[in-house]
Amino acid sequence: MGGRGHSFDRGFSSGVAVIDYCCAIELIILNHNVRIVRYNAHMEKVLLYYKFTSVKDPEMLRLWQKTLCHSLNLRGRIIVSVQGINGTVGGDIEDLKAYVKTTKQYPGFKDMVFKWSEGGHDNFPRMSVKVKPELVAFESYDEVQVDESGVIGGGPHLKPHQVNELVEKYGDDVVFFDGRNQYEAAVGRFKNTVVPDTRTSRDFIPELDSGKYDDLKDKKVVTYCTGGVRCELLSVMMKQRGFKEVYQMDGGIVKYGEAYGDDGLWEGNLYVFDGRMGMNFSDHAKTIGQCTHCGGATSNYENCALPACNELVLICETCKQDTEKLFHTRRCLRNSKHMVV
Repeated sequence: MGGRGHSFDRGFSSGVAVIDYCCAIELIILNHNVRIVRYNAHMEKVLLYYKFTSVKDPEMLRLWQKTLCHSLNLRGRIIVSVQGINGTVGGDIEDLKAYVKTTKQYPGFKDMVFKWSEGGHDNFPRMSVKVKPELVAFESYDEVQVDESGVIGGGPHLKPHQVNELVEKYGDDVVFFDGRNQYEAAVGRFKNTVVPDTRTSRDFIPELDSGKYDDLKDKKVVTYCTGGVRCELLSVMMKQRGFKEVYQMDGGIVKYGEAYGDDGLWEGNLYVFDGRMGMNFSDHAKTIGQCTHCGGATSNYENCALPACNELVLICETCKQDTEKLFHTRRCLRNSKHMVV
């Protein structure tokens, strides 16, 4: 493979740093030469993935995935259902490559797309593999159908460059529709985004049925979420409610961020459901979240200091120093004092 300082004339543009996640190699391209500046055989990463396909025996798939993940010393969360699989796992990069290779051998998963992200094994407390009625808890069992090819009747997938092209061509006639929850959107979202009043995925159907968004039915609507899985279902639900032109962002925010970083239509921090809590795509990410207490710019979430509550508190580093401000509400603070007494 070559050691430190080994160069190859490959004709790349100069001054570019490249990280090859699959080979755990970091390269510096300088004056059209490629120089390996770091080789880490034990680099850790996080994988995000999902696949909608008909699964006849979810419990068997669960047992197989759990055994596989434990054998590779991976941690994370995997949901299995009759609709397919949705997972996030972290660990050593060689173990993750083995996981990808083995998982793709399952019927229906051969063309599953895996997204690589910064992080690792310790971002997750354990390895959890569960069977659920649906991959996303929209409670949309009666209106979403899945076959071997995926979700039936969803909106067309747009690659990151196609999203930009659509906005360049139609301007304000293109509306982004956030398929995540409000607290995720509070710290990061696309420009010209509609953020539904949702705290959980179960809130989406009542929101769509409320009539609040009927003025969008004749617009070009681009649904998006973290990795794409929620958009697959949301685009179906919107089309069935009369939204005429609904698209979904292929690969979600993660793929868009990989393509454009913070130099495109995305603004802020990407909230993630593990120990990282959030991630930026560059060193010049805009901070759009506002501290619950002082209104200062922040992307920092903390769990409510009352264990029985555990709601998220958006709080800046300054206010975080005041332990009483780490409670979700004044009521949580009072309840904690009663517990001490």
